Amino acid sequence: MIPGLISYYLWIKALHVISLIAWMAGMFYLPRLYVYHCQVESGSSESERFKIMERRLLRAIINPAMIATALFGILLVLTPGVINWSAGWWHVKLLALAGLFAFHGFCSRWRRLFAEDRNTHSEKFYRMANEIPTVLMMIIVIMVIVRPF
Repeated sequence: MIPGLISYYLWIKALHVISLIAWMAGMFYLPRLYVYHCQVESGSSESERFKIMERRLLRAIINPAMIATALFGILLVLTPGVINWSAGWWHVKLLALAGLFAFHGFCSRWRRLFAEDRNTHSEKFYRMANEIPTVLMMIIVIMVIVRPF
């Protein structure tokens, strides 16, 4: 715990939420780009355009937003009185967060496969994958706001 963080709690919390919104926006959009990318022929100008869009979205928005979210989240955890370490909601939230980090990793891998024209997944696969960050976000928000247990 770092007692000096108490004075900055609301700012840290606001920056955490702002960076989370940016991260989630990217995580909602990237799999949707993959759906559209599946609909075009590999090597076409459209495919090359999708590769650029996917790379820029991941590197310029999603990755920095994820890092900022994690850093501000760690600062919140280190703020005295914010977390009751024995509360069950906290553990569920961390599990869902681990799932979100894993999904981020999968999205990065899929982007590399598209970049190398080696995608093996279908449009339907990416449509289904597009729902994963929504479910994880819902779990995280409910755990943090409602704190059901």
